[in-house]
Amino acid sequence: MKKTLMPTLAALGITMTLGVAPSFAEEVEAYRETSLGLYVSAIEANELLQQNDRAVLIDVRDPIEVKFTGFAEPTDIHVPWVLADRDNFDEDAKTWPMVKNTDFEAQVKAAIEAQGASKDDPIIVMCRSGATRSAPAADAITDMGYSEVYSVTDGFEGGTLKEGNSKGVRALDGWRNSGLPWSYDINPDVAWHPAD
Repeated sequence: MKKTLMPTLAALGITMTLGVAPSFAEEVEAYRETSLGLYVSAIEANELLQQNDRAVLIDVRDPIEVKFTGFAEPTDIHVPWVLADRDNFDEDAKTWPMVKNTDFEAQVKAAIEAQGASKDDPIIVMCRSGATRSAPAADAITDMGYSEVYSVTDGFEGGTLKEGNSKGVRALDGWRNSGLPWSYDINPDVAWHPAD
């Protein structure tokens, strides 16, 4: 059963956005729905961050993706959910496969604890488009005992244009396309580093 209202959301006037049925992408389980049923758009995530200084924003995209598409300036933590397997090019798919970051849980737990977040502070999880990584990452964080974990439904880049000269380009909604603070510069204190 989805939670449709949470006290924090009601107080902030943030609209809940429903996800869609689970699907699978490549080798990694991917879905939009979370066990807590808590969702925000990029604009709502930014409002939550501005109105609650205890809120934590986590980017779960691959570092190379961040390098070429940009980074939300208020990001507190960067730990990728999946990583491109640069050692195994998939000739049929004509790309590198994405594989689960086996250290995700330990790395994100340590990073959240370093932020001093309590178990009931808002944790906001963002990937590229809200389609395959933020929801499972949010569930992993929920499994660590955090009770207010949100998935950003339109992610950093948002959705694709359906027509015109730029058809297929991610230019609808999302953090970058909503006029929210972002940059190609990555805060070195936030940037993800692989486990040693």
